[in-house]
Amino acid sequence: MNNAKNSNQIKYAIEMNDITKKFGKITANNKINLKVAEGEVHALVGENGAGKSTLMSVLFGIYNPDSGYIKIHGEESYIKNPSQAHEMGIGMVHQHFKLVGNYTALENIVLGDIPVVSNNLSFLMDLKRAKYKVEKLMEKYKLNINLKTKVEDSNVSTHQKIEILKMLYKNADILIFDEPTAVLNPEEIKGFLEVIKNFKKQGKTIILITHKLKEIEEVADYVTVLRHGKAIKTFRNKSLSIKEVSALMVGRQVTHVKNNSKIKPGQKMLEIKNLLVRKENSRKAALSNLTLDIKSGEILAIAGVEGNGQVALAEAIMGMRKVVKGKITLNNKDITRTSTRNRYESGISYVPEDRHKFGLILNFNIRENTVLQDFYKEPFSNKLGIMNYRYISKHANNIIKKYDVRGVQDEIQEIRELSGGNQQKLIIGREIERKHKLIIFAQPTRGLDVGSIEYIHDEILSEKEKGNAVLLISYELDEVLSLADRVAVINSGSISQIQNIGDINREKIGILMMNKRG
Repeated sequence: MNNAKNSNQIKYAIEMNDITKKFGKITANNKINLKVAEGEVHALVGENGAGKSTLMSVLFGIYNPDSGYIKIHGEESYIKNPSQAHEMGIGMVHQHFKLVGNYTALENIVLGDIPVVSNNLSFLMDLKRAKYKVEKLMEKYKLNINLKTKVEDSNVSTHQKIEILKMLYKNADILIFDEPTAVLNPEEIKGFLEVIKNFKKQGKTIILITHKLKEIEEVADYVTVLRHGKAIKTFRNKSLSIKEVSALMVGRQVTHVKNNSKIKPGQKMLEIKNLLVRKENSRKAALSNLTLDIKSGEILAIAGVEGNGQVALAEAIMGMRKVVKGKITLNNKDITRTSTRNRYESGISYVPEDRHKFGLILNFNIRENTVLQDFYKEPFSNKLGIMNYRYISKHANNIIKKYDVRGVQDEIQEIRELSGGNQQKLIIGREIERKHKLIIFAQPTRGLDVGSIEYIHDEILSEKEKGNAVLLISYELDEVLSLADRVAVINSGSISQIQNIGDINREKIGILMMNKRG
């Protein structure tokens, strides 16, 4: 590895030496060396399945390395489990948060480490003392949340703050963040990056796994690139351009995909009129008087700040959210009151925003997850309902190969063993390979690397070329502006405006998103 640091002058918080970790036939980490100085922000980048999360899971004690050793603050350390990692001052916020939904924020933060008081007869939990410590941490690091609110009733930004406070509560001074901004909107990302800068001022050592290279430019001191389980290069931030870093990550130059299609939209495929949908467990409207249509051979993008009705819109179209008023028509067929299965059978494919909640069954294997909507139909099952596993395996392996799903030992491996990005690629492959007339992409490139984003954007444009209707729901304005034929801006559950892509720009979208007049 080409290491840009002069090791004679630096105190290292972390030294990972020749770390190798294998899972069956897959070598996730291959003799990786990584050094992170005390008080440094070190970014770890690479393609989905490059071994980033595995390497950090070794550091955090989730996995034990097959070979190699680790030094923490100069002392060789064998980290057997996360509890031992906590004792050494190492904390980790995982890509998929590990919180208890029906517990309060405070209960989640102090879970497993609640101080106790004795009354001579028994020991009692001292939540008051725990709360005082958490409040001091919130004040010091500017991480204000309502400690009484249950996790299930709070937003994703709050969930992240809870995870960070969990680390700080356990006195961590080495902080690992795995794709921390993948689920945040632009304002929340800005706030998170300020938190990282504040941590650095306080002397914390930070490892940041992310695919968002602009964020790395803003906060990182050094960057290490992993590719196919190996450390390719370590360099000082900004010494290489974003284009050069992208090329190191994927092993080739990455191109910017743009919708230059000559395909003209055809007949209306999906039509929504005056839709009223309520928020979950509330009488308040999630969507109010919403009207739009999508034509065959067209990509309609929904742009807006997260939480303005995007999830409700996708779920209403899919029959997962009850429609109070209004009408949804697919290819001139009223589907307003039909089941979700009926909508799949009518020709809708759906890439959901939350892949774990709605896209996959994590305890199922890979091949089972490729036929979740269609397992009961031929050719996946015969007329007697007996599943044809040989054909399903062939179907699964086709998706794995075609959509470059990495980290797969075989198709009967549990889907939870794949990285988040590779789970996403499998979902996208499954939905594109299904027979459909309309495909909904909700945050399709969330958590994907630059090479995978390029590939998925190509696939979305291919859907247009095939004459399918595409509904793209994205918080990434670059994605919207690159792919859409028309842009519908959503605000407070209503469509502010629908414009052809040639008649709108980033500034105008931003004004409409914030409900301002330009």
